[in-house]
Amino acid sequence: MRTTGLGALIGAGLMLLAVVLLNARNEAGAQQRTANVEAGGELITLTSTTPDNRQQLIVIDPRTRAMSVYHIDTTTGVVSLKSVRNFQYDLLMSEFNCVSPMPREIRAMLEKR
Repeated sequence: MRTTGLGALIGAGLMLLAVVLLNARNEAGAQQRTANVEAGGELITLTSTTPDNRQQLIVIDPRTRAMSVYHIDTTTGVVSLKSVRNFQYDLLMSEFNCVSPMPREIRAMLEKR
């Protein structure tokens, strides 16, 4: 159960990264979500507002392939670490938590052509 939740969190974080980068290119979403890549390319940060009106900060270190998620209470300024995960080995999986058709099924269909 915990693995599924962490996998979903990583997937959501990566999806958020893609959405934010696309929105930044289109000059949309700047008020709700922002992405920042440090000048040296060392860290990627993503911010968004949660439904309970907290600020969420995701920090991704591409070098170590780790990410962390923080929630910031906008009233008090208290920062809470919610999750840390090294996703290096996650990226080696060909499928996880998928629905049909699975990636291997799609590959098999395409190879039959």
